[in-house]
Amino acid sequence: MSTAFTSDITEAVVDSVEGTTDPRLREVLGALVRHLHDFVRETEPTTAEWEQVIGFLTRTGQTCTDTRQEFILLSDVLGVSMLVETLNADRAGTGATESTVLGPFHMTESPVRELGADLDLVGGGEPCVVSGRVRSADGTPLPGAVLDVWQANAEGYYDVQQPDVQPPGNGRGLFTADAEGRFWFRTCVPSPYPIPTDGPVGDLLRATGRHPYRPAHIHFIASAEGYAPVTTHIFVAGTDYLDSDAVFAVKKSLVQDFAETDDPALAREFDVPNPFRHARFDLVLGEERS
Repeated sequence: MSTAFTSDITEAVVDSVEGTTDPRLREVLGALVRHLHDFVRETEPTTAEWEQVIGFLTRTGQTCTDTRQEFILLSDVLGVSMLVETLNADRAGTGATESTVLGPFHMTESPVRELGADLDLVGGGEPCVVSGRVRSADGTPLPGAVLDVWQANAEGYYDVQQPDVQPPGNGRGLFTADAEGRFWFRTCVPSPYPIPTDGPVGDLLRATGRHPYRPAHIHFIASAEGYAPVTTHIFVAGTDYLDSDAVFAVKKSLVQDFAETDDPALAREFDVPNPFRHARFDLVLGEERS
């Protein structure tokens, strides 16, 4: 097929969306068509290969459930999620905590918990305390800021992956910072774990010789009125896979020391055994931009 003829196809499809009343949708659809057609021209897939692509995307959709989002996982392992986060980072303003991917397991509503509550409802992990402050870039505390927190258990599974083992809401909590913007909660030290590999994304990783592991981390969404929310993680310093995260989400500023702390008085204050592991960090929000 001649290049001229394929170009005619592209322009015909682009012209077909010109009547789209939403200018942003028209822009995105036009760009999608041009780039997708350029990809096809470059790779020249056979009919059988294109059918494999359609089959892969079909299986990806069929793998999605109310508690699992395979398309987000696909976006993650192809680096698209992290690229979108990076391109949108300036919306949070200078000095804000760096953002990273949402991940595929923010699929259920986190239960409201009091400050100091324990997210680890099943036990078995190494106890730790996570504490800090939500503040603006100039250091002003943000009282009443809301923190949505979720993590896997000590074995590397989220509650939705083990409904017969973990109670709903294990590893999850919705907290409100105090009058000084402070937050603290108890949990277990997270561990590295593999992303789900029993679906099409796992097939893709195996086909490309990639490992499925993520370094140990805890997810956060921090928000406060008048400020841009931040979706981020904290990663455990020294954990495996910091240099080869399967979803490309590690940023140096998000790596935190979960320090072993021998302080009986502080342990009593947090209601944890002594010694314990303690991660301290602030979540910084930038002013919301129009």
